[in-house]
Amino acid sequence: MLAWLIAGVALILAWAAWLRAGRVKRRLEALNQSYWELRYDFTRLRSQVTRLDPELPEDDAPASAPAAPTVAFVPLASIKKKG
Repeated sequence: MLAWLIAGVALILAWAAWLRAGRVKRRLEALNQSYWELRYDFTRLRSQVTRLDPELPEDDAPASAPAAPTVAFVPLASIKKKG
């Protein structure tokens, strides 16, 4: 009898955890959607600001992606060991 009671309680707890996981999943999807909407709006507004005042000084310009590092060509002959 005690085993059936423990099994029943475990089943109820598992069902409650399943429901909670579903709610958390829906909330995560909503947060993810909101994040991408905000990113889209930010990019759109930044382009509008740039269009309105294209000659902004660098200090006042909106933050953009960091510049790509410059890569210099190094000939293999200069790297080879001599001797």
